[in-house]
Amino acid sequence: MSIAEMTRTHFSAPDGTNHSVIAWVDEIAALTQPDEVVWCNGSPEEADTLAELMIETGTITRLNDEYRPHSFLARSDPSDVARVESRTFICSTEESDAGPSNNWAPPAEMRDTLDGLFQGAMRGRRMYVVPFSMGPLGSPLAKIGVQVTDSPYVVMSMGIMTRMGTAVLESIDDSTEWVRAIHSVGAPLAAGDTDVPWPCNQTKYISHFPETREIWSFGSAYGGNAILAKKSFALRIASVIARDEGWLAEHMLLLKLTNPRGRVFHIAAAFPSACGKTNLAMLKPTIPGWKAETIGDDIAWLGKGADGRLRAINPEAGFFGVAPGTGIATNETAMDTIWGNTVFTNVALKDNGDVWWEGMTDEVPEHLIDWQGNDWTPESGTPSSHPNSRFTVAAAQCPTIADEWESPQGVVIDAIIFGGRRATNVPLVVEARDWEHGVYLGATISSERTAAAEGTIGELRRDPFAMMPFCGYNMADHWAHWLSVGQNLRSSGTVPRIFQVNWFRKGPDGSFLWPGFGENSRVLEWILERVDGQVAAKESALGLLPRDGDLNIEGLGLSDETMEQLFAIDTQSWLAEAESTEEFFATFDGRVPAAVTRQLEQLKARLTS
Repeated sequence: MSIAEMTRTHFSAPDGTNHSVIAWVDEIAALTQPDEVVWCNGSPEEADTLAELMIETGTITRLNDEYRPHSFLARSDPSDVARVESRTFICSTEESDAGPSNNWAPPAEMRDTLDGLFQGAMRGRRMYVVPFSMGPLGSPLAKIGVQVTDSPYVVMSMGIMTRMGTAVLESIDDSTEWVRAIHSVGAPLAAGDTDVPWPCNQTKYISHFPETREIWSFGSAYGGNAILAKKSFALRIASVIARDEGWLAEHMLLLKLTNPRGRVFHIAAAFPSACGKTNLAMLKPTIPGWKAETIGDDIAWLGKGADGRLRAINPEAGFFGVAPGTGIATNETAMDTIWGNTVFTNVALKDNGDVWWEGMTDEVPEHLIDWQGNDWTPESGTPSSHPNSRFTVAAAQCPTIADEWESPQGVVIDAIIFGGRRATNVPLVVEARDWEHGVYLGATISSERTAAAEGTIGELRRDPFAMMPFCGYNMADHWAHWLSVGQNLRSSGTVPRIFQVNWFRKGPDGSFLWPGFGENSRVLEWILERVDGQVAAKESALGLLPRDGDLNIEGLGLSDETMEQLFAIDTQSWLAEAESTEEFFATFDGRVPAAVTRQLEQLKARLTS
C-alpha cells in the first residue's frame, strides 16, 4: 500500500464508526487543520507503509535484516529525549485534587492555551486516528481510547504498545466510555517548507483533564510524552477512573512463579526507576525447581474478580524499555526479546547495520555512529547512546511470556512487593503485618539520592507506590483508595500479603551486600513460602523478617556478618527517617489517611519500646 492509497482508503471514517468518534475527530481536524486524515486499521501492511514513509523522511533507518530483522533506528531531536515532568499538568477542577506532587493548571485556562497552540498545528501534515484498547479487547478490566496524532513514529509505537486498529473502533458504541487523546508535534508545514527528520516544538505541554478523561500533548514526539496510551492514559487518567470505579491502576510489574511443588503464584511489584524493575519482570531464577514467567514489565491494572480475589492484567501489549545497561549479563531475556521486530530510539549504529549501547556487551566497538548521527570511538569521551535511549517491542516476543498474560479475567495476585534503592536502613525483605501496614510501606517508598554516610540516612527521593510522577490525583487520596480496596477485598477474605524488598543495601566499604539479579529469586522464594504457609517469621520494629536459616543462601558465600548487615535495624537512623516521613506527610495538607499516620506512630512506638 502506498501513502496515496492509504490516504484514499482511510480519509473517511470506516463504515459503522460510532458517530461520537467521527464528531470528535472532525472537531479536532477543524482545530488542527491537517492536509489529510488517515483512519488507522492496525494492519501489518499499514505499519510497513508508515515505516517506508519514515525511512523516506529520515525519521528512521532500517537496520540490517541479517542481524536485526524488520527493525528500525530512530534518532530524536536532542531537545526531545525524555519525559518532561515540568511540563506535565493535571487539570482537575479543584487544585487540591491534583495534590502537591502534580503540576496543576486551571482547566479553562489550560484549554485556552491549548486551543491557541493546536490552532493549525497539523497544517501540511497527516492526522492519524488511532483507536486502541488497553488490555485484551473485551476484558472486563480493559479500557478503550482513541488518539489522534501527526507523528507516524507515534502510530508505529502505538501499534506495538497497544491493541490497535479496526476491531477496537468497531467495538465502540453509544454506551462505550472511551478516552480522548490529542497529540501534535507542533510543527506545521507551510507550502514549500522542508520537513526535518524529527519535528518537534520547544514549547511542550502534556495536559490531563481527569474529569472529562482527556489528554492533550503538544510539542514532543518522545514516547513518554507522545505515546499517550502509556503513562498518560494507563496511569494518570486510568488511576482516576480506577479511583472512581473501585480498582487500581499502578506502576507495577506482573510476574508468574511456579515452585518445585508445582504451585503457581502471581506477584505485582512496584519499583521506582533504576531499581531493577525490568530485570525482575524477566527474572531467571538461580535456585533449582523454580520457574519465572513474565506477564508485564511496567503497568498493572488490578481489580476484584468475580471470585472475590484481587486479579490483574497488563494493559500494555509491548515493552518500552531503557536500552543502556541492558545486556546478556544483566537481562538475557530482554536481549532475547529484541532479536527483531523492534524500534530502537537514540541508540548507536554499528558499522554492520546493527545497534549497540553502553552495557550491551563487554566488548566496545571500535567505531559507531552515535545517537546524534556523529562518528564515535571509545576515545570520544561521550556515551554513544543517550542514557534514556529505548527499545519498543511486542510483549508476545518475550521468550518467558506467560501463557495467561492476555487472560481477559486477569491473574490472581498472591503477593504485592514494594522496593526502592536504599544503601542503608531498609532490610533485604520485610513482610507487612497487614494490608494497612502494607499501604504505609507503599506510601514511604524512597531511594537515596547519594550514598549515605555510616550511621546516617542519605537524602531521600520519595516515590510513594512508585507513582509520584504518574498518579492522576492527590497521592494522599491514592493511599486512602488503597485502604478502601483492601477493605473491599477483606469482605471476601482474600487480601494479598504485602512485602518490602531492598536489593541495594551496602556495607561499610560501599559495596553491595546482596548479589541481586537472578539471586533475587531466593527472596521471592521466602515471600511465596510465607504466602503458602510453609515458613514462620520473626517480629521486628519494621515488620516480619525471615528467621535465621529460612532464607536460602546456599552457595552464595555470604558471611554471618553480611547477613546481619542486610537485616540490621539502626534505631536512631529509623527515628530520624520517621521524622522525615512525618515532614513528608505534612506536605499533603491534612489529607493523609488516619490509618497511614497511625502506622507511623506505631513504628515510632516500636522503635522506642
